[in-house]
Amino acid sequence: MPEVEIEVRVNGTSRRARVEPRLTLADFLRDVCHLTGTHLGCEHGVCGACTVLLDDAAVRSCLIFAVQADGAEVTTVEAMGTPDELSPVQAAFRDHHGLQCGFCTPGFVVSVTAFLRDNPNPTDDEIRAGLSGNLCRCTGYQGILAAIRAAAHARTTETER
Repeated sequence: MPEVEIEVRVNGTSRRARVEPRLTLADFLRDVCHLTGTHLGCEHGVCGACTVLLDDAAVRSCLIFAVQADGAEVTTVEAMGTPDELSPVQAAFRDHHGLQCGFCTPGFVVSVTAFLRDNPNPTDDEIRAGLSGNLCRCTGYQGILAAIRAAAHARTTETER
């Protein structure tokens, strides 16, 4: 199958590459862009570990071909914060024990960031519904719920200033 040239803005940087049409966006990010924060779990779009923002919409990068992202803006977990300055969502996950092994955490961080942008003051039921596409096998979800509540509170408090 002939390769196709694409150009994608990834975390604010233009990336141009020749890719096979069947290459997933997740594999493009990991193998071509060397951004390994996007994890591959189920490769069926069920677990949410590969969630990224595609033109600000949370999507499963294992279900999208890289050629479909041609001309788009992709934001990965690497753009959400730095080790010295975590994003409010990352800090809340750390402070409220919303992670254990960490495998699902990048997908949760991206999903929660988009969720709170669109739903800044969610109820617990809205949080559960909003994150039903992200799976964690370690935490029991209580720490994750606490982290999301804290991140929402931090965003609301920051907005009120």
